[in-house]
Amino acid sequence: MKTINPYLGFDGNCREAMAFYQTCFGGELQFQTFEESPMECPSGKEGQILHSSLTGDNFLFMATDMTPPDGFKSGSEISLAISFDTESEIRKVYVLLSQQGKFIDDLKDSFWGSIFGVVQDKFGKIWMLDHEKKP
Repeated sequence: MKTINPYLGFDGNCREAMAFYQTCFGGELQFQTFEESPMECPSGKEGQILHSSLTGDNFLFMATDMTPPDGFKSGSEISLAISFDTESEIRKVYVLLSQQGKFIDDLKDSFWGSIFGVVQDKFGKIWMLDHEKKP
C-alpha cells in the first residue's frame, strides 16, 4: 500500500470549500468538473466538481460534489482513498473490505488509467481503492 488519504464529499459547494482549505493550508489545487470527464453528467451537476485535489509538501486530500445513491448526509461525507502498488494487493483488499459490507462501485479499469473500486465495509465506512496501471 502506498498512501491513505481523506476524500471529502460536498453538496454542490466543493469548489468553494477546497479554495477555502487552500487559503488555510496552502498547496496546489486542481479541479475536474463533471462536464470535463467522459462520464455521463447527472442532471443539475453541470459545472459541479467530479474530483478535486489539494496537494502540499506533506499532505493530499481530495473532494467531490458527487453524492451517494441515498443522498447527501451532512457530517458523514468522508471516505478513505487508498493507492496500491500492485493489482494483486488492490484485489485482495477489495474482497476483504467487502466481507459483510457491500460493493458500491465494482473494481474495474477507469478512464484515468487506474483500476478503481469503492466498497462500504461492515461498519459503514467507505473505501475508495485505486491502483495506477504502469505502462
